[in-house]
Amino acid sequence: QVQLVESGGGLVQAGGSLSLSCAASRSIDTLNAMGWHRQTPGKQRELVAWYTTRGLINYGDAVKGRFTISGDNAENVVNLQMNNLKPEDIGVYYCYAVEGRNIEWGQGTQVTVSS
Repeated sequence: QVQLVESGGGLVQAGGSLSLSCAASRSIDTLNAMGWHRQTPGKQRELVAWYTTRGLINYGDAVKGRFTISGDNAENVVNLQMNNLKPEDIGVYYCYAVEGRNIEWGQGTQVTVSS
């Protein structure tokens, strides 16, 4: 198992930026993928972005062009840079890691955007 700890959430004005980090308890080299989902009010949990240690990246439609995911294998961290934040980005952002058939989730970090 791998434990995940998110950090970097907070309050920002619309149009602003936040950076989230997800620190893994061990090497991420053996993981199939890491990424972020979010739970926004009134909606199902949705994909934000995922990243593989081979460099494959994918984004949810709602964040394309505004968010950037990146991984640091040496530090066992996956980061999410969020720019041009909108009120509809409000929610709890969860980091996850996939290893084989197992998926581990972090506890989540709140992102709030004021209009």
